Amino acid sequence: MSRANADCAPVRADTILGVARSLTHPLYQRFEGFEPALRTAIPVLVGFFLVILGAGAIMQTSAMRDDALVDAAADMDLVSALVARELDTATLAGKEPAAVLAGLTARHLAAHGRIVHVSGADGRVIASEPVIGQTQRSLTDFLGQTQPLTVFGDRAGVMRIALPNGAEVFASVRNLAAPLGQVAVLQPVSRALSVWQIRRSGLAILFGAAGLVLGVITLAFMLQSKRARAADEDCDCVRERIDTALNRGHCGLWDWDLARGRIYWSDSMYALLGYDRAGEYMSFGEVSSFIHHEDVDLYAIADAVSRGEASHLDQEFRVRAISGEWIWLKARAELVIDRRTRSRHLVGIVVDISEQRRMAERTATADARLRDAVEAISEAFVLWDADNRLILCNAKYQQLHQLPAEALQSGTSYDEIMERSAQPQIDQEPMRVQRGAAGATSYEARLSDGRWLQINGRRTKDGGSVSVGTDITKLKQQEERLTQSEHQLLMHVTDLKASRQKLEAQAQQLADLAERYLEQKAAAESANRAKSEFLANMSHELRTPLNAIIGFSEIMENGLFGPLGEKYSDYVRDIRSSGGYLLGIIDDVLDMSRIESGKMRLEKSEIAIGPVLDQALLKVQPEIERKQLIVNLEGPLDTHLEADPRALYQILGNLLDNAAKFTPEGGRIAVRTRHVPGALNIFIEDTGIGIPKEKIDRVGRPFEQVEGDLVRSYKGSGLGLAIARSLAELHGGSLRLRSAMGAGTIVMVHLPLDGGAERVTAQAA
Repeated sequence: MSRANADCAPVRADTILGVARSLTHPLYQRFEGFEPALRTAIPVLVGFFLVILGAGAIMQTSAMRDDALVDAAADMDLVSALVARELDTATLAGKEPAAVLAGLTARHLAAHGRIVHVSGADGRVIASEPVIGQTQRSLTDFLGQTQPLTVFGDRAGVMRIALPNGAEVFASVRNLAAPLGQVAVLQPVSRALSVWQIRRSGLAILFGAAGLVLGVITLAFMLQSKRARAADEDCDCVRERIDTALNRGHCGLWDWDLARGRIYWSDSMYALLGYDRAGEYMSFGEVSSFIHHEDVDLYAIADAVSRGEASHLDQEFRVRAISGEWIWLKARAELVIDRRTRSRHLVGIVVDISEQRRMAERTATADARLRDAVEAISEAFVLWDADNRLILCNAKYQQLHQLPAEALQSGTSYDEIMERSAQPQIDQEPMRVQRGAAGATSYEARLSDGRWLQINGRRTKDGGSVSVGTDITKLKQQEERLTQSEHQLLMHVTDLKASRQKLEAQAQQLADLAERYLEQKAAAESANRAKSEFLANMSHELRTPLNAIIGFSEIMENGLFGPLGEKYSDYVRDIRSSGGYLLGIIDDVLDMSRIESGKMRLEKSEIAIGPVLDQALLKVQPEIERKQLIVNLEGPLDTHLEADPRALYQILGNLLDNAAKFTPEGGRIAVRTRHVPGALNIFIEDTGIGIPKEKIDRVGRPFEQVEGDLVRSYKGSGLGLAIARSLAELHGGSLRLRSAMGAGTIVMVHLPLDGGAERVTAQAA
């Protein structure tokens, strides 16, 4: 609670120094350390005191009860002796016992609730107080059968007994002189304790009130402690937020004690400049040494405030940071009179405006650049604010309206400028008005001097407007020339329409020719298919007798049925050789026909290129040996690819057969393999006669051969290269040919390693 008061009181202080003194006072700081323990100890001590107080009250009440019972027993003893003595005296005087009891009632019996029974010599009760009338009951009937009082009499004294009706009483029995028997004096225990009960109630009320007051005080203390803790937390939270706000906002607090010449800086002020706090206050000279002498004079300010000429401070100045950099600050302070010391203080806040200063400089530079840019444009430019006052215009606008320079001051209203303006005379009203975005207008106008202007205007976001006048005289002249050209173009269009009609007639003729071409092409394709089917059928028909001719010629050559003459042996060898050559041509024709009809099916498997190449070389080995050709193998031969072994053998065999066929004796044949991404290239190079450049495109077509002497010099059907190309394409690859007359030929076969899985297995040639 004291912490909250200490925190809240400085808030109402007149200066920041009051806050600093309150928070830094030694007694406050010492008490602040004991405060949490006191908050816990005081309620515990109050509770302990209430427990002790209650225990004392209970003990005192019990002792008072015991004292009341003892006093009641002593009074009973005295009263019983008094009653017995009075009865004995009355008997000697001849008075009735009832009269004696009646005289004692007011003083000793009725006020204390005592009961008296007097018995005769026979033991029956003859008189009672209070009066109960005639009765035949004895003292034993009233006192109970188990009590010893009637037996021992005076010797029994005063006893606490329970009557037959259950009531608990103090009783005393005395023996009387004859003719009387005994007298019994009874007093209920409750009547004996009546005074004690009254005192107990008063004591309970007293102790209860004291406990209630202490409890209320303790509860109030606990509530106040809780409120004080909440106030402490709120003050800490507010202080942290203020410190955070000052740090994040690059601000600092100043408290300038003018009388003592010292200045208090907040922690955020030290953090802003990078200095470490050396003490609670800074001297006037220390602060003055940090401030740039050209910006502010603290001595002059202090003197003006002291003389009453100034009551506040609102000034911008530079302060040197610890890094040596000058930081621009803006100080706003008010003169405050300390209520306690009546001293004068300048209290306020200092804000870092270095970034604002830099932004202002950049803005000024940008404005200068904007003005230069506006002056540099060739159009008349003007910018108005939301109140229709001039912000900016260029020299072109000034020349257009023939305005003096003093009339174009920033802030001049539109009406004032128009009054002094020499408005350009417009011969032609605004035409071709165009509207783009909201608030935008554009129109063209012709001036009296023959010039054309395009005036574009639009609203700015702040409610102002901007207008640009562009000289479009050259564009309008160009537009006139375009109009003339348009008339000429219309004349040309008329001529073109006539030409178009002629072209349409020619197009119709071309369409008829194209239709006839398609019909003839279809007929040619049908004839080609018929040719292929015919060749396939004829080849099948020729193979049967040809196989028989070759077979019988081999039998005759081997002399299975007897030797032949030497002349006949030569004939038989010629027959077998010619039959084998013819059979090869027929096989080529059958393969080509299957490829063209789309009946060729490849049976692909993973094979190595080396064994297939060896078989193909073995096929042409006789021709190589006969011509003594040199064969070179280069590149990897263990490459595996997905291909049809028979088709690959046929490709390589046909190419090697052509190379050996067209290479002269002593020539060279080279076979090279090379890997490319996802494929294999096979190069077959020879030093043969070569192919003329103009005939390379024809070579490779079915039944196509180089004309002239080549046809007569070399045998062949002209299908080998065509079959090789078709089989390579069925594998998803290709075949390329390069040749030069007299230098030789290079054939490249490109085969994908995956066998052209993405292509159709077989296609029509």
